[in-house]
Amino acid sequence: MIKTTVAEQKSAIQVIDRMSALLDAIARYPRAVSLKALAAETGLPASTAFRILSAMVEHRFVERDAAGKYHLGTKLLRLGSRVHSKIDLRAEAKPLLEALRDRLGETINLTVREGDEVVYIEKATPDRMMHVQQLIGSRAPLHVTAVGKLMLAVGGEAECRGYAARTNLPAYTRNTITRLQDLLKEAKRLRQRGFAYDNEEAEIGVGCIGVLIYDGTGSVIGGLSVSAPIERREEDWIPVIIEVGRQLSEQLGYRLD
Repeated sequence: MIKTTVAEQKSAIQVIDRMSALLDAIARYPRAVSLKALAAETGLPASTAFRILSAMVEHRFVERDAAGKYHLGTKLLRLGSRVHSKIDLRAEAKPLLEALRDRLGETINLTVREGDEVVYIEKATPDRMMHVQQLIGSRAPLHVTAVGKLMLAVGGEAECRGYAARTNLPAYTRNTITRLQDLLKEAKRLRQRGFAYDNEEAEIGVGCIGVLIYDGTGSVIGGLSVSAPIERREEDWIPVIIEVGRQLSEQLGYRLD
């Protein structure tokens, strides 16, 4: 067992404090920043700041460019994304789902992808006699749901072709997309639009509007949708749903540059 003296412990803590101060200072600058500026902002001697920064560069917490200036390193991004991946998606989403339900008066769904299906992991249902009922834990093929079609769309043509080959695009209603060329055309449209409809493709009489949820790495982590009797679905909901999807993505660490 390695023993450390009180003085050594204090010294180690002091280094961590100084590292934290330097990282905070770098983060305040939109571009790479010089050693002189960092030393002035943190109150550290330039030699001390240089020594600590050099260690952080070695471990990729900080990167130094060709001009000798510093910016935050890729290791911080990777560690940060791992933190966000541990966040309970359902817990983060639930207040937003409930607020959106209260605003629109319809069922709001949170889904994730598992293989070639979406799984409903959370919902918020309105207090009205007639509403769409989605069971938590239920599943649906990607190509019959608004969110599922978006998930295929962001994967590109190869993703759509692979999915079609694996599943043969079975019909659930007369409106279900059952041909590869139609799926490719729809995917191209959805990539440009950023939201999707389910036009009675999973169930006659039910229409949905869906958007994707992203995490801190920019990866799709799930989807948010509103389900309603088709005659009650409104185009005015689209910007509202997009905004709530953006809010949830930002809570999970996503930043749209």
